[in-house]
Parts: sequence; structure tokens; C-alpha cells
Amino acid sequence: MASAKYIPDDLDRRIIGHLRADGRASLSKLSDVLGVARGTVQNRLDRLIETGTLMGFTVRVREDYDEQTVHAVMMIEVVGKSTTQVIRKLRGLPEIYSLHTTNGNWDLVANIRAISLSDFDRVLREVRMIDGVANSETSLLLSSL
Repeated sequence: MASAKYIPDDLDRRIIGHLRADGRASLSKLSDVLGVARGTVQNRLDRLIETGTLMGFTVRVREDYDEQTVHAVMMIEVVGKSTTQVIRKLRGLPEIYSLHTTNGNWDLVANIRAISLSDFDRVLREVRMIDGVANSETSLLLSSL
């Protein structure tokens, strides 16, 4: 029997919201801010991780921290029913920062971050050589406003 999908409640969303602002917040700090017992926060975090709702903790950096990094958005057209295989291959590229399905003329949108233009060029070639990728269009992100 398949388990039902876990749906976070208000407390779960509040925990997630605080962790988005401070991923290093201690259980004690979270329990104080949320007005619940430390054990409650621990149990909720365990469940959020176990169900895959919370996939991990990460570091956020200033926008200007990695000014030398090449940022780009790539729209990708996939042939036929090969989307699953293409997504699997794209997820294997460490320069693909995020990947999204979309509607319209393009099937996928990839947010690319590469350490140099030559590295960026290599990533473009690798993506375009993936079986199932019919077409792509890439735009470099020049500055954040």
C-alpha cells in the first residue's frame, strides 16, 4: 500500500520559513521563536526530512560573493517522451543550479552557474549533446537589479 503524500501544516511552514532565513538556527532558538517545545521542533524536523519535504540545509551568500561566476538561463526543448532521461542527465551536471519544467515552446528551464566562460561553454556543449535535447536557447544573466 502506498503511503499518502505528507502535507505540511502551519507549524511546519513556520519552521521552514525560519530555516529559510537562518538555516543554522538551533532547535532551542526555533522553539523559542515558534512558541513550542524543543521536542516538537525536533519531531517536526525529523518528519519533514523523512518525508522529503525538507531535503537539506544550505548556505545563502551575498549576491556579490561570486561576481566572477557565469550565471545563465537555458531553455530546453525535449524530443518526444525523453523528458525523464534528459532531466536525469541534466541533474548530473553540477553546474545546473536548478531545473524547472515549464509550458510554452520550451519543456525545461535550467539555471546554470559556471566558474568561467570556458566552463560555461563546456556545459552548453554537454547539454546539447544529451540524447533527447532537440533545441536550446541560453541567455547570460549580466547583472541583478
